[in-house]
Amino acid sequence: MSDVKSLSVKVGSLELKNPIIAASGTFGYGLEYKDYYPPGELGAVIVKGVSVEPMTGNETPRICETTAGMLNAIGLQNPGLEAFIRDKVPLFESLGAPVLINLFGQRVKDFPLLAKRLSECEGIAGFELNISCPNVEAGGLEFASDPKAVRKIVEAVCKVTSFPVWVKLAPYYGIAVDVARAAEEGGASALTVANTYPALAIDIERKRPLLANITGGLSGPAIKPLTLYHVWKIAERVKIPIVASGGVMGAEDAVEYLMAGACAVQIGTVHFVNPAAGLEIVSSLRQWLEKSPYSSLAEVVGLGRVPSNS
Repeated sequence: MSDVKSLSVKVGSLELKNPIIAASGTFGYGLEYKDYYPPGELGAVIVKGVSVEPMTGNETPRICETTAGMLNAIGLQNPGLEAFIRDKVPLFESLGAPVLINLFGQRVKDFPLLAKRLSECEGIAGFELNISCPNVEAGGLEFASDPKAVRKIVEAVCKVTSFPVWVKLAPYYGIAVDVARAAEEGGASALTVANTYPALAIDIERKRPLLANITGGLSGPAIKPLTLYHVWKIAERVKIPIVASGGVMGAEDAVEYLMAGACAVQIGTVHFVNPAAGLEIVSSLRQWLEKSPYSSLAEVVGLGRVPSNS
């Protein structure tokens, strides 16, 4: 029997060689980081989001640094479904890691349309649904605030694909348990907890917000304790796996999320600070496991949990 300890984890039916996943939007299409390390060293890669029609994104400036984090208001810029299939999808096989596609839309029907078309493509391991988008059929109310809409989206997607379907929750609605449960009841394979947090920065010399969009999404180490809390609370209420996403800068952050109940962890903003961060975190995680009393990272999941009333 081998004495080598295992970094491998399972997120539903999807087996990953380690729990470190490149988060959507911060790792491009995976190809952009090949000069820094092989993307195949990661457990999986979630590429930039795609919509049915092309989107140009927001005006600049749309990124700025802030205390212990970063604000972004990119605006979900992407080439649209057909250009994505033509120009990007054929390249994913070269990444060497499972590739999940982040999907977003303005109408419920956009999500199954995207999933069905992409399910016909080679080199895709699953989908992550970005429900932090305005529903134009509900007056701009975000899908993430409406459990019924969330369940409807997930059910519609699961009807047209056999691929794993993860749902990325929005933290600014308090990660309401009923939204998480709605995703689970709709057939979601896993939950990504969570997206960025709405935030603001002001240029005191120019006397106006730093971002052209005024507000942006806060990411980076500032949000880790908040997202860790959400992972903890959601893990109490759902049975499907949780993939944590928020402020991971090193291996110990990842271990915290695993102990809180997540089975895998996404990394995002850290790649802007250190383009080789993914490789380094996987290596540090391996070192941590070797020094620990555990034979696999799967044993670590949920170890930090205690009863809610304690």
